[in-house]
Parts: sequence; structure tokens; C-alpha cells
Amino acid sequence: MKAAVVTDLGKPLEIRELPIPDPGPGQALVRMEASGLCHTDINAARGDWPVKPHPPFIPGHEGVGPVQRVGRGVPLSLVGRRVAIPWLGSSCGTCRYCVSGWETLCESQVNTGYSVDGCFAEYVLANVGALVEVPDGVTSLDAAPLTCAGVTTYKAIKVARVVPAERVAVFGVGGLGHLALQYARLVGAFVTAVDLEPDKLGLAHRLGADHIVNARTHDPVAEIKAAGGADVAVVLAAAPEAFEQAYRSLNRGGRLVMVALPADDAAINVPIFETVLSGISVIGSIVGTRQDLAEVFALHAAGRTQVITETRRLDEVNESFDEVLGGRAEARLVFGF
Repeated sequence: MKAAVVTDLGKPLEIRELPIPDPGPGQALVRMEASGLCHTDINAARGDWPVKPHPPFIPGHEGVGPVQRVGRGVPLSLVGRRVAIPWLGSSCGTCRYCVSGWETLCESQVNTGYSVDGCFAEYVLANVGALVEVPDGVTSLDAAPLTCAGVTTYKAIKVARVVPAERVAVFGVGGLGHLALQYARLVGAFVTAVDLEPDKLGLAHRLGADHIVNARTHDPVAEIKAAGGADVAVVLAAAPEAFEQAYRSLNRGGRLVMVALPADDAAINVPIFETVLSGISVIGSIVGTRQDLAEVFALHAAGRTQVITETRRLDEVNESFDEVLGGRAEARLVFGF
């Protein structure tokens, strides 16, 4: 099989021919039809975060395709079904987080494309407990970004407890942000989209944003405050200044939802006095659960969301990384197989 491999952190990926793996107990072999490119894959390949992956490894955690073979203990009926392989590759299943529906917080979790080989390959091994079946009404091209970008932003809107007529500011209108603004609108929020690129702001306008702010030419804090402030600010831009701006744009009782993960263990200043007196909440939101992803697929199958994608070949992986880092990708790049 063909695979894109990180051979050394910070170096370009190599396209290699590797043996197709055999599924072990509790595993399935999935043939990729589509695999989305998430900024996390770039962080993984560069070793940007405090906990670093160990090369060689295959990135990718937005993989979709049919099950080809299964290992011992897995029902044969799974073969042929189209499934999504998400970031959460497995969890312990017994800790208090797992048993309460918060398996994404499990301290024993294994992450696809980070601690085990991922979806930038023609075939992928996956733990069957992590797989989510893709409904017939969702194409593989759309399902791939929904498997991370969709479920991550859907969960962010959920944990922010957004209610109708609240004002939600979405910082960063790329692969995640174009979905976040749709989920916020689905629950009745008024949405402000903040980005540096006019093309992405144009996309936000087409998707129904009520207010757009070009943070390259205008002060987003002043613009958001002038429009009534933000009750919720969801930060999807991997830049520390976006988090600072988002915090300062909040109304009293506002919620800052941190989603993006800047490099180098970045931090922001949260003034204690202002936070306490204004009743501001700071919320960290990681990817959603398997149930969240099933809900994301159901909404898309019902026609409630749009996924904006551009397809690339796997051997264009390094050029695709550059596109994302340079802000040239309108929304989600997806590798087709």
C-alpha cells in the first residue's frame, strides 16, 4: 500500500510502499476512500506539542472507507460497511470518563495518526470500538472532514451551551470554522466570523454569518463590541493573539471556548478580577465522542450542513501542508484514494 510517512519530526513526509497490515483481535482493516487533512496532522509531523509522537508514523485521523477484513472477535457482518476512523483510536472503557460518556478525556486513550498509524495511507488498521458507521446519505468526501472538523466544532457549540439569539464569535473560518458557524446557526445564534483572509470571510458570508470581521485590517475586539459583544467566543485559529482577542470580546457571563492548539505550549493572560466580576467561563473543548459524531453525520444526511472541500492526491501531502500553513486552503483539504 501507499502511505505518507513521518520519518523525522519537522522533515517533509515520504511517500512509501508498505505491506498491507493484518487486523489483530478487535481490529478492522479499512480501505481508505477519503482522508481529511487537519492542522493537528501538521502539528504531529512537526512535533509542535509537549507530548510528541515517535517517528516513523503515518498521520491522519479523518479517514473514511469500507471495512475489508476483521480480526478475531469482530463480527464478519462489519465487512463491507463504510466507517469513519476518528482521532480517538481507543480508550480504556472503564474509567469514570469512559463510563460517563466522556471517553475523549480518558487518560489511557490512543490517538489515530499520533500514537498509532493513521489515515494517510491506502489501508488503515483501527480498533472496532472507535469506528462510527457512515450513513448512506453522507459521501466519503464530506464524511472525512466531519470526522474531526465537524465533530470538534459541534462539541464546542454543545459545551458552550449556546442558546437562541446569543451572539457567537468564531475566530478562524477554515476547515473547522466554516462548520462551527453552521452549528451555531443551527441552534439559533447570531454569528460573527473573524479571519485574516478575505476569501474565508466570503465563505463565512455565503454560509450565513451575520457579521464578518477582517482581523488583518480591523480590530476584532472593537468590531465585535460595537456589534453587541460576544456571549460565546470559539477559537479555532492556532494563534495565541486570537485567544486574547476572543477573551476581550466577551460580554458579562460570556464563555471562551478554546479549541485550537497553538505550538510551543502557548498561554494567554486571564485577568482574575475581570473574570470573576464578569462571570466569564474559560472552557477547553476537545473532540467529540462517538455519539457526537453519529449526530454530526445525521445532521449532514438531513441536509442541515455543508462541507467545503478540495481534493488532493496523497503524493501532494507536503504541498498540502504548505497550503494550510499559508492560509491558502479555503476550508478542508481531503486526500482521495
